[in-house]
Amino acid sequence: MGKKKTKKKTAKKATKKKVAKKKTAKKATKKKVAKKKTAKKVTKKKVAKKKTAKKVTKKKVAKKKDNLTKNLEDSLLELLRVSSTIIPDDVQKVVLKALKAEAENTSAKYAMDIIDANIKLAKMKSQPICQDTGTIIFKVYHPPGFYKQKFQKSCEKAVLKATKMGYLRQNSVHSLTGKNDCMNVGGGHPQMHFIEHNKKTIEVKCMLKGGGCENVGAQYALPYPPLNAGRDLDGVRKVILDAVQKAQGKGCGPGTLGICIGGDRGSGHVHAKDQLLRKMDDNNPIKELDDLEKDIVATANKLGIGPMGFGGKTTLLSCKIGHLNRLPASFYVSISYMCWAYRRQGISLKSNNTINKWLY
Repeated sequence: MGKKKTKKKTAKKATKKKVAKKKTAKKATKKKVAKKKTAKKVTKKKVAKKKTAKKVTKKKVAKKKDNLTKNLEDSLLELLRVSSTIIPDDVQKVVLKALKAEAENTSAKYAMDIIDANIKLAKMKSQPICQDTGTIIFKVYHPPGFYKQKFQKSCEKAVLKATKMGYLRQNSVHSLTGKNDCMNVGGGHPQMHFIEHNKKTIEVKCMLKGGGCENVGAQYALPYPPLNAGRDLDGVRKVILDAVQKAQGKGCGPGTLGICIGGDRGSGHVHAKDQLLRKMDDNNPIKELDDLEKDIVATANKLGIGPMGFGGKTTLLSCKIGHLNRLPASFYVSISYMCWAYRRQGISLKSNNTINKWLY
């Protein structure tokens, strides 16, 4: 009997130990589950933090992009305002020189005085120098990998705003319907030209070219029998002076000529306009062309056409000549005439798209 009781007690103790072990194991399992839950919560918090951080980063990136776009549009708007209302310093110097050259109490002096007063008043009031704010031409010099389409949209937005603010006149007519309701954007207006360069910065040049001076532009095919002009620089000289003589005062002189020798009918006109982006006081690196530029101005100013065609000593302010290769069968001389309201300006942009410096 005693042995049986002892065995039963031993069995009970063993059972209790097993139960205790099970309870301990359950507690351990619960702790593990609790730890896993805690770990999951920590993981969820980390994931939530990462998502929040990503959202903050996205917002910062979006804000930065918005700022860059706004800065660009503001810079382009200022470029348009200055181009339309302020004559560049290099042009102003030549205009003042022409003003001093005209004799007192002459129609030429009277015309130059009005031009001078117009320039000062436009600058003071920040209003267009001429009621014809012209064809808007943008030349964008950019580094490799440049996103042109987005930049063009910013240019168009700046043009719309400049038109609404009165810096530009509503000046772009649909050629078939005759409607002038596009606020200067649409149908090839403004003109956009993108040129890749080796610099990291972006430079934008703007030229506003009025209709009056555009109308007296010309293109000659050499030889040109009416002037006995052959395929040489003497023939080029003859047709350039012929274009000046024919323009008289209709181009709102005194004017500046941009010339291209060679090229085809299309590229010649574009390259001729490009010459008008040169500074008035620069020198042509090709001696023969530099001599021809000076000769054209000196000869034209002896024709007696004068400011606005009223006679006088100043028919041309400057002449800039470039050249392109041509086909053997063709020899074009393309002439682009710019009026006294010589509106062109340029800016270099900082990395945040604000204006770094003015180019003229």
